[in-house]
Amino acid sequence: MIVHGFAGIGWTEALAGLGLSDIGLELNTAACQTRRGAGHRTIQCDVTAYPTWPFKGRTTGKIDSPPCPGFNKSGKKLGLLDLPLVHQAIEDLSRGKDTRAVIGAACRDERSILTAEPMRWHYDLMPEWICMEQVPSVLPVWQQYAEILQRWGYSAQAGVLDAADHGVGQTRRRAVLVASRAREALLPTPSHGGLGQPPHVAMADVIGWGYTGRPAPSVTGGGTYTGGAEPFGNGTRQAMKRHIDTPAWRDRGLPHLRPTVAECAALQGFRPGLEFHGRQGQQYLAVGNAVPVPLADAVIRAAAGVGQRNADLAEAA
Repeated sequence: MIVHGFAGIGWTEALAGLGLSDIGLELNTAACQTRRGAGHRTIQCDVTAYPTWPFKGRTTGKIDSPPCPGFNKSGKKLGLLDLPLVHQAIEDLSRGKDTRAVIGAACRDERSILTAEPMRWHYDLMPEWICMEQVPSVLPVWQQYAEILQRWGYSAQAGVLDAADHGVGQTRRRAVLVASRAREALLPTPSHGGLGQPPHVAMADVIGWGYTGRPAPSVTGGGTYTGGAEPFGNGTRQAMKRHIDTPAWRDRGLPHLRPTVAECAALQGFRPGLEFHGRQGQQYLAVGNAVPVPLADAVIRAAAGVGQRNADLAEAA
């Protein structure tokens, strides 16, 4: 089985597209309703308190995207001040010593310790392959994970990827980790925007607003963009809230445009018709917090060795 901690919906939809499925451990009620409504197996629980023993000897893959507000540049960044404590917790857990309670109590942001949580599961389950994702400032933590996993005999690699380079209609840089005990784990190479590749996808092409006007910066960071809305930035929930509540490019003479939940979901690469549950604000946040589906697809392929894309990566390396 594939065990998915802090389970939103992005990774799971990518797995479904590859003919795979997960068991998602998720605390938020609206997120659980969204997952179950889409037909995905879900256990509503606090991941940090849930036992690992039901999954021992049965886990092929492990996926985690711990909450990241404390590490986000749009937040208070208290998580960055907690990094030394998080590093210590991860090292302790990698040796079978659970110091989460003591170290978590010393953190300035109570959510910081959640970034160490996946190590408890890795130590207990030793899955065949692992995928993790968070904001770019967490890269040093993922690099620590990679070093520990290499110590255990995994092939592991961590780096920062841009979702726009994998066919997503927005710029969104994410720190990711891929690891495998069965094959060489390589970070996926871009599928869009390079020589001989399809061009980066424009936001207007994804959501069909189709406004034209003065050339404006591309959401992918290069070329020109003539669509009708300001890019969503890094796609975090704060960015989503900011851009859905403010006029779009008022200085360019364009009207106030409020993208719908479905349009935001399309920008994250979700399939049409996927229903998000909860209040409207919860739906926007669920979309904004999700891993873009095409990016998740590329990372899963790289870690799990499924699909043609992984073969292409190995050949290119």
